[in-house]
Amino acid sequence: TISHKRRLDRSMSSVTIPPPACMLRPLEAPLRYLFGPGPSNVPPRILAVGAKPIIGHLHPEMYEIMNDIKRGIQYAFQTENNMTISMSGSGHAAMECAVFNTVEPGESVLVAVNGIWGERVAEIAERMGANVHRMVKTPGGYFSNKEIEQHKPVLFFLTHGESSAGLCHPVDGIGDICRKHNCLFLVDTVASLGAAPIFMDKQNIDILYTGSQKALNAPPGTAPISFNERACHKMFNRKTKPVSYLFDMTHLSNYWGCDGKPARLYHHTGPVSGFFALRESLAILAERGLEESWKKHKEVAAYLYRGLEDLGLKLFIPERDLRLPSVTTIAIPDGYEWRELLAYIMKHHQMEMTGGLGPSIGMVMRIGLMGYNCEKTNADMALNALADALKNCKKSKA
Repeated sequence: TISHKRRLDRSMSSVTIPPPACMLRPLEAPLRYLFGPGPSNVPPRILAVGAKPIIGHLHPEMYEIMNDIKRGIQYAFQTENNMTISMSGSGHAAMECAVFNTVEPGESVLVAVNGIWGERVAEIAERMGANVHRMVKTPGGYFSNKEIEQHKPVLFFLTHGESSAGLCHPVDGIGDICRKHNCLFLVDTVASLGAAPIFMDKQNIDILYTGSQKALNAPPGTAPISFNERACHKMFNRKTKPVSYLFDMTHLSNYWGCDGKPARLYHHTGPVSGFFALRESLAILAERGLEESWKKHKEVAAYLYRGLEDLGLKLFIPERDLRLPSVTTIAIPDGYEWRELLAYIMKHHQMEMTGGLGPSIGMVMRIGLMGYNCEKTNADMALNALADALKNCKKSKA
């Protein structure tokens, strides 16, 4: 009818905000050398699987891919834990999942803070009502097993790869202390997994997580996490529900087929392409072998250290054994404005290096060579760019 057509015309002409001009231009993403602390460049093989056709997040083929991911994570973490999944989200999603599920309001949490990641976990635990104790060191400082033993928390958090300071924290013996005091040991390996040795089962780590975008070289957005029997016992015998529905492991364990129930039910829509990419990155790690990956990161890091010292630069972590192989920190060279150096390197070399993060801002510059980027040719490119910046940036400070 005519009146129906008029109504339709009226409703169609009611758009008052025009299509934005930017959306009528094609997307452009520059090609950059990502030699910062992450994300790192993604190899063509992983980019290619991200472009495969989408399947339903509850299709049997998707469950098969998720089962493969679980096996790949178990290998990367060196664990036999059944409760091994990948969070939909970046490393922070796994960080929150770990705290939200194992701690109840009013319980005591001990956090080792020697960079930004400890600061974040302490805040997450406080927000959900935990009683948080911080052990604080300046960036790059590390904790002795004796210091750790003085507290009686339900959860102790430690960053294995503290990327804001470039420190790889020793882990041996800490899990044993936590067992002795009936405390769960939570470890962040976002910046270290695949680059430095970690053995979840052997080192008595109760909860371990990582991110997809560092040495695993997948795009950001998925975060492997694993809970052992002790962690599961604490997690599934709570008096209160976790504060987050999305991160509730009673639902997630079912979605990942870890709870022994025959049916896997809808909880949320997982990042299908992200899981394709994560599976491929874990496949590359499995083909290469963990020991080979650790060895390569150590060799390329040592090569980079020599080059940096030849340029007259000072490494921020003096003890070689405590340096994180994936992210190298250098003390800001005297007389230079670090922001200017980094801006020069980006402008003239299309290369990302970064300054500090959180408490290490103004103390360090960071160079990350991990996974696919972990090659001596890339170390040479990074050194060349630094040498060029040191030559061409004015010494602004006396």
